[in-house]
Amino acid sequence: MSASTTRHPWRAYLRPKTLVMLVLGFSSGLPFLLTGNTLGYWLRDEGTSLAAIGFLAWVQTVYFLKFLWAPLIDRTHAPLLGFLGSRRGWMALAQIAVGAALAAMALLGTRYGLVVLGLLAMLVAFASATQDIVIDAWRIEASDSGEELGLLSSAYQFGYRLALIATDALILIAAAHLGWRASYAVYGAAMVIGLAATLFAAEPARADEVMQAKARITSLRGFADSVAGPFRVFIETHGGLALLMLAAISLYRLPDFIMGPMANPLYHDIGLSKDWVGAVRISVGLIASFAGVAAGGAWVLRFGYMSALVAGGILQAAAVAAYAFLPLMGPVPADFGIAAQHSWLGLLAAVVSTTVHEPHLRTFALVMVGDNFGIGFAGVALVSYMSSLTSLGYTATQYALLSSTYAWVGKLVKGLSGVVVQGLTPALGLMGAYAAFFVAAGLIGIPAIVLFLVLEARQPRPAAGPGS
Repeated sequence: MSASTTRHPWRAYLRPKTLVMLVLGFSSGLPFLLTGNTLGYWLRDEGTSLAAIGFLAWVQTVYFLKFLWAPLIDRTHAPLLGFLGSRRGWMALAQIAVGAALAAMALLGTRYGLVVLGLLAMLVAFASATQDIVIDAWRIEASDSGEELGLLSSAYQFGYRLALIATDALILIAAAHLGWRASYAVYGAAMVIGLAATLFAAEPARADEVMQAKARITSLRGFADSVAGPFRVFIETHGGLALLMLAAISLYRLPDFIMGPMANPLYHDIGLSKDWVGAVRISVGLIASFAGVAAGGAWVLRFGYMSALVAGGILQAAAVAAYAFLPLMGPVPADFGIAAQHSWLGLLAAVVSTTVHEPHLRTFALVMVGDNFGIGFAGVALVSYMSSLTSLGYTATQYALLSSTYAWVGKLVKGLSGVVVQGLTPALGLMGAYAAFFVAAGLIGIPAIVLFLVLEARQPRPAAGPGS
């Protein structure tokens, strides 16, 4: 980076490439909760059982299978849109598919049953996972240095967290007044924001040069290299630590994944209105999210990947376990009409004022602050670390493998979350079952923290940058 940028680091976030990454991060995060936790809130409003909501969360298992078709994305151009380039063409196609599938979910709703809605949600998840493959590859390949990779990773996380706030908070306010189907239609149309960023982005020329030197995927040698090459190079690069890295990554986000399907049903069951949940998330929750991402990025630059991962793991585990306070406090009083506030500052003031006088809502706001800060911190630490492990020429497939690794255990296990809560209910009552579940979900984060401490001792300074 330039000396001017070093003296004024905020200027780096205003560069065109960084702003494009911010918007692409938003596009990447937009569909995620619409097929997961937010969909669970919609279904709970429709009277769907907790077990069914948990099972439906399995539609997101396609996210951890994306390494299966990532080699094809790595070596081919998108049909019809190939003229945009390898990365931009696939990005645009995936974004169009996500928007169309969300529109179909809005059009059909639950009128044809959970199977049809679940299939549409799976289509959204598949297109979204494809978009993630290409955006992650673009972020790594467009980076000119390890420092810029960290900057783009932070920008990606800012955009991603903005999308999560929009689909985990704003949509609740919209659903309270417009209905779920209209809200999903609006979010489907919002995918045009990501499409605009894709058209504005530059195709990474450095990666194209490497790809052109490789055999075509249609040849036997090219196919074998596209499928086996990323795994072979990863093992050769990291040696005996490779399996330990994969194990630590696979367990790292387990607390967040497991608690996810039960968070919104908990809000419903303790009596929190959608207006109030949305208001807290887009005020103090949004501030905490940005603070967590900024703190995580700063920690990575100052102390390194491993230290940031350990700190993020501790924060994440504590934040998830803190959800147990909500059911233990009992039912929430009546709605406070937060949605009547029109300005953002007025909304923030109303949230702060109300939480001062109402202990239930104060506890919820504090839990939300801790959750957003901890998850934001842990997220940027993990993304930066995984990005540093990839090798040019296999970027999409290797990062898809790594991101699938961090997701696969959580995506499988979280489908049983509703069954666990329902199973504990006869002995503990519904509120006691929720509390026990969230404490256990937080404790599940301890093994990953231990593994990264081991890795920190054996490999204190992993290579920073997008590989060789």
